[in-house]
Amino acid sequence: MKWSKLIHVAVQSIARNKMRTLLTMLGIIIGVGSVITMVALGEGSSRDIERQVASLGTNLVMVRAGSSQVGGARGGAGSLINLSMSDVQSLRSGATQLQGVSPEIRVTAQIIAGAQNWNTSVTGVAPEYLSIRNYQVKSGYSFGEREVRTRAKVALLGETVVRELFPGEDPIGAAIRIRNVPFRVIGVLAPKGQSAFGTDQDDIILAPSTTVLYRLGDGKTVRAIVASASSSEQMADAKEEIGTILREAHRIPADGADDFHINDQSEINQMATRITGTLTLLLSAIAAVSLLVGGIGIMNIMLVSVTERTREIGIRLAIGARPVDILAQFLVEAAILSLLGGIIGIAAGLGSAWGIGSLLGISVVVNPIVIIVAVLFTGAVGIFFGFYPARKAANLNPIDALRYE
Repeated sequence: MKWSKLIHVAVQSIARNKMRTLLTMLGIIIGVGSVITMVALGEGSSRDIERQVASLGTNLVMVRAGSSQVGGARGGAGSLINLSMSDVQSLRSGATQLQGVSPEIRVTAQIIAGAQNWNTSVTGVAPEYLSIRNYQVKSGYSFGEREVRTRAKVALLGETVVRELFPGEDPIGAAIRIRNVPFRVIGVLAPKGQSAFGTDQDDIILAPSTTVLYRLGDGKTVRAIVASASSSEQMADAKEEIGTILREAHRIPADGADDFHINDQSEINQMATRITGTLTLLLSAIAAVSLLVGGIGIMNIMLVSVTERTREIGIRLAIGARPVDILAQFLVEAAILSLLGGIIGIAAGLGSAWGIGSLLGISVVVNPIVIIVAVLFTGAVGIFFGFYPARKAANLNPIDALRYE
C-alpha cells in the first residue's frame, strides 16, 4: 500500500471513534503539555535570575570582613572589623585585573524631609560605585572625586526613598536630614527593582564615602569593598589578585587563614541556576510519566482495535494484503494518534506557560528545539507502543481471522 493510502485509512479509522480517540490521546496531551510548560517556565526563571544577578553589578567581586573570635565564640562572617580605606587604596594602586574599586560604608538611619520621614540605609561609596553596581542616574547628576575629597554633604536617592519622602515632587535640590546632618539631594537613581535575594535595590541613599564614614559613621569601619573585574573571563584571576594584595596589607603569614571573604556574582548565578535547573528537571521527569501512561493507553486501545477489526484484517489478508501492509497500517494509526496528541499538547503547554507566566510574573522562554524533540518523541512513543498490537495484527491467520466473531 502507498503511504498516502495508509494515512488515509488510518485517519478514517481514528475518526470513526472520536471520543475514544480523544481519551486515548489525553495522556500524551497532558505529558507533552506539562513538559513544554515546565521547560518554558524553568528557562524563563533562569533568565530572570541571570538578569537579577546582572543587576547587582558588572563582573562584580565583593570583599567582606571575616569572622571574629572572642573566648572561643566565633561571631560569623562580617563580624570582624578589619577592612579599611587603606585596603581600598591598596587595591586601587596594586590591582591590575580590576576596572574599579569602591568601599561600601553602610549606616541605617531615619531620614527626614519636611514633614515626611523614612528609615533606610545610607551607603557611602566612591564615584565608580555606580558603574560597578550598574546604577544609572535618572535625573540630576552624580558626585565625583571632589565631593569625596571635601566630604560634601550630597546624596543620590533611590526611587523608593523619593516616593516615600517626596510624593509627587521633584527632590532635586531639596534638603534632607540624616542623623541630624543636613544633606542636599543632587540626583535620583534609575529604578532597579528587587535583587536576586528579594531586597529592594531602590530603597537606598548613596553619598560620598568620606562623608558617610566621618560624618555618619565611626571614622574607620568599612563594611565591604566592591570591585569590578576587567572581564568575566578574568574573575578568577581578579579574586586571586585581591586575596594576595589584602593578605599582604593585613600581614597574614603564608600559613595563616584569610581574615576576609571574597565572592563574585558568578557563584550566586551558578547556585540559583542550579536550583532552578534541578526543579525543572524534577518537574519534567514527573511530566514524562504522563507520556509513559499515554503510550500505554495507545497500546491498549490499539489492542482493542485489533480485536474489533479481526474480520477486516482477515479480509485484507485474504485478498492479497501482506503482513507488512497490516503492520504498517496499525503503526501509522498509532503514530498519528501520538503525533496528534503531541501537537495538541504543545499548543496546550505553550498556552498554559504564557498564562502561568503572566499570572506569576515569570518570563517564558520557548526553545524551538524542545518543541521539535517533543514532536519526534511523541512519534516515537506511538511507534514503540503501537508495534506490539501492529505485530499481533500482522501475524493473524487469515482463516482464523475470517471465522472470528
